[in-house]
Amino acid sequence: MEHKIAEAFKQKDWQEIKANDSWMVFKIISEFVEGFEKLGKIGPCVSIFGSARTKPDSPYYQLAHDIAQKLTQKGFGVITGGGPGIMEASNKGAKAGGGKSVGLVINLPFEKGGNEYIDSDKIISFDFFFARKVMFEKYSQGYIVLPGGFGTLDELFASLTLIQTGKIGKFPIVLVGKSFWSGLSDWIEATMKHEFKTISAHDTELFSIVDSADEAADFIENFYKKYVISPNF
Repeated sequence: MEHKIAEAFKQKDWQEIKANDSWMVFKIISEFVEGFEKLGKIGPCVSIFGSARTKPDSPYYQLAHDIAQKLTQKGFGVITGGGPGIMEASNKGAKAGGGKSVGLVINLPFEKGGNEYIDSDKIISFDFFFARKVMFEKYSQGYIVLPGGFGTLDELFASLTLIQTGKIGKFPIVLVGKSFWSGLSDWIEATMKHEFKTISAHDTELFSIVDSADEAADFIENFYKKYVISPNF
């Protein structure tokens, strides 16, 4: 069935599909089917998020590379958004560690295709952010979040919301870079938790902040010494 759907899209103009809600439903289904089929066979993975604008000479680029390499040496594959910056560094680190390097690429005018360090059989392209987000959430055993922009924050808070509301099981969320994340963490603690009481007292325990590659990778590993990894394959 999914192959017939994919073939139908090859024969239709994407602009026509976007203008027709009923056809768009099938396009959405095709993205879910491809994601489920490919990611369901990969095994335990950790997603690494961060800015596409981070340059190779940035210390955070090297930090992302080192975290990914250490994760693969601990038996985890690495999933990224497949783009440049932190994503490229993470896929490069996964390659260096001899692990699985996955890229969930979003089709954007300013980001063409995936970076060169994604395994050729583990790159998936998406037109819909929400479909891609489901793949991160469903097939990740942990999130590592480095400094980034709105997209990075979107992925972070979406996962926190799902854990907070019990829609998915708890998994480790590690924010890397105290100088970047401490201001946000302090605001959540002081304003949301204490002043306005818009979150529960224990909600700030859903994430941790670290500074080094060893701390980030060890946090994921230590979490699963207490909790069994739920296989996604």
